[in-house]
Amino acid sequence: MTNTSDLVTIPQRFDFDALAPVFSRAVTALHDAAEGEADRAGIDAGLRELMRLRASQLNGCAYCVDLHSRDAAEHGVVTQRIHAVAIWEDSPFFTAAERAALRLTESVTRLSETHVPESVVEEARAHFTEAQLAALLALIVTINAWNAIGVTARCWSPRLRSSGAASA
Repeated sequence: MTNTSDLVTIPQRFDFDALAPVFSRAVTALHDAAEGEADRAGIDAGLRELMRLRASQLNGCAYCVDLHSRDAAEHGVVTQRIHAVAIWEDSPFFTAAERAALRLTESVTRLSETHVPESVVEEARAHFTEAQLAALLALIVTINAWNAIGVTARCWSPRLRSSGAASA
């Protein structure tokens, strides 16, 4: 059992939300717009969270990894799948469509390295409609924006929940 008094505190670098409130609200509006597109296109809420989780893992955003792990669980994603998203390519726990969405997530998140090859888009296109593909891209762009803020400013910090609380 972890004694919470022994945990290391990761200090905030600066309070982005307070210092750039207009932009912070704009990113929230971008998030809301991406959610609306995903709703309209019929993108499963659990898949959205797995995509956000994977991008956040790649970007190293501690707050978002914690948040989207918990959100995935709240949307019915089983714990084994949440843990396995870090190694999804080697895991049998994901459908072909989920794998295509996760591959797209990784490729867009690593844009400067991958340049999102045609094969990645075609794989996603094989499982999703054009509207769904656009909604997936909107979700990926938005989580990467949140990650850039969170990693740079460290303005939000995850909190360890007690063992009695629901865990992801």
